[in-house]
Amino acid sequence: MASVLTFLTGAALLIYSAEKLITCLVGLARGPAVSLFLLGLVFTGIEIDDLAFSVVLNVEDLEDVALGVVFGTVISMTGLALAIAAIVAPSRVEVPKDYVVLFAAAPLVLVVPALLGELGFSFSIVLILLFVLFVVRVVHGESRRAVPPRSAEPPAAGLARSGWVLLPSAVLASFAVVTGAWVMAKGTEGIQERFAIGGTVFGATAATLVLSLEDMFLTAEPARRGAPSLGIGNVIGSVVFSVTAKVGIVALAGGALVITPEVFTWHLPSLVVINGFAAYALLTGHLRRWHGMVLLAGYVAYVTVGLATAA
Repeated sequence: MASVLTFLTGAALLIYSAEKLITCLVGLARGPAVSLFLLGLVFTGIEIDDLAFSVVLNVEDLEDVALGVVFGTVISMTGLALAIAAIVAPSRVEVPKDYVVLFAAAPLVLVVPALLGELGFSFSIVLILLFVLFVVRVVHGESRRAVPPRSAEPPAAGLARSGWVLLPSAVLASFAVVTGAWVMAKGTEGIQERFAIGGTVFGATAATLVLSLEDMFLTAEPARRGAPSLGIGNVIGSVVFSVTAKVGIVALAGGALVITPEVFTWHLPSLVVINGFAAYALLTGHLRRWHGMVLLAGYVAYVTVGLATAA
């Protein structure tokens, strides 16, 4: 019972803090010429809570769970977060094609370590540098866009302030979101003991669902409130971060990650397919409900097969 209460407390803190963070980011973009897409990528796409959780797992010699969390969370970004945003609030999106191409191709960087069966020091550094280059490309691209994407999006409801004055509040809200996710993760430890699900499958399913609540809210709520670029920045940033810098940092912090055969035969192909369809949906310029339904069906199939094969 205590674990359930801990989980619910963390969920409440996370949802409240995420709501405040969204309001702050929209207001922040109304002052200086900073795009919502870039703010979403930096503030919510670089997932400190997921990273910390995965690092701790690998340090504690639970590398199979850590790897499952990496794949589970990145697939849930499109299969759950983007899917629910499309179903709840279909919207027009304007994302430069080169961003979408990089987003679609990002999972392919894991093919080499998957074939080798291990992610070691050298390739971990390469992955981190690739993410840095991606961020530099986006910053450069957003600074040169003729019409900042924030201009077509209405201000958030109830927003009284705008501009850099909201930056401290956005940082505080970001920390509160991470704290809420951490409390939720602690609650799941007691809940996990009652079920016999282990290794990569637990990380890719149960743990992922906990961590994904934050991402679902941070993607769907901006779209519902008329600021879809913020949520799209979160999705694209999270996917690229997860398959590059996140997995690289996890390997550096806890030792080389052993890539199990199921990663190459199931998790990575599933990621490439689901992510590829999400890229197609973004390229159409209009996220529609049927896009969300296809993505959600793909995610359900991924989880179902994963659980069935582990039984």
